[in-house]
Amino acid sequence: MADLTTIILTFNEEKNIANAINSVKNLSKRIIVVDSYSTDKTVEIAKSLGAEVLQNKWINYAKQYMYAIEHANITTQWVFRLDADEIVTEEARKEIENICLLNENTDINGIVVRFTVNFLGKDLKHGGIYPFRKLLIYKAEYGSIENKSMDEHIILSKGKTVELKNDCIHHDFKNLSAWIDKHNKYASREVEDYLNHKNKINTEFSGMDNKSKMKNIVKFKIYYQLPIGFRSKLYYLYRYYFKLGFLDGKEGKIFAFMQAYWYRFLVDAKIYENENMKLVNENEKSININR
Repeated sequence: MADLTTIILTFNEEKNIANAINSVKNLSKRIIVVDSYSTDKTVEIAKSLGAEVLQNKWINYAKQYMYAIEHANITTQWVFRLDADEIVTEEARKEIENICLLNENTDINGIVVRFTVNFLGKDLKHGGIYPFRKLLIYKAEYGSIENKSMDEHIILSKGKTVELKNDCIHHDFKNLSAWIDKHNKYASREVEDYLNHKNKINTEFSGMDNKSKMKNIVKFKIYYQLPIGFRSKLYYLYRYYFKLGFLDGKEGKIFAFMQAYWYRFLVDAKIYENENMKLVNENEKSININR
């Protein structure tokens, strides 16, 4: 077992939480679930599986994770941020344990975890989705999380990272309606981060792993410079055709379409709404002043 604490953030995750906890029980010295007052059996299931449960009002992922770090009294060398719909395979578990044990006194301070994304029951292998990589395991002394509303990353103050060779699994067992509801909320937080970046707030990418840094540069320096509407269309063409998403069949088609023409376009629509409503409010103020 590694000298590692796993942190899982939850809200109504009764369909997923058992798989997540069971996948790290033989890896983690502690499993801490930070729940935002679920109304289902999430807390009951987590406690029955030996996890410690804290509860805190939800604001966003970053602030909830910061709450976990501040209140869980973590004493292990390593910390693992795991989502409730993520599962660590046995092969990845052994690899993580080995890396943690071998690098107690080296400058390897972070581990990039690889995922196979399952959508509508199918593992997606194309469309630029596989492998999905995230820096999720880090030495507590050197890691922190970005204070962002959406797409927050773990960042290291110093040291190097190493990437797993074995895949973990990202599999949300909830239905498509839950996916839509979640991404509607994601879109609102994405707009908040867009506006913060536009206003020169949280614009630094230092401390991220190279892939996360490049993703942010492409998003803010290239993607958001394109016209609204056109950029979501370009995103779809890139994912579905250029990155061969069509090879994942109907599931690949639905995923690419929903990501581009629903989620990314919804972000654009909410950006437009925000900017347009400012103009409307300013015009209304002007009219009232001139009356």
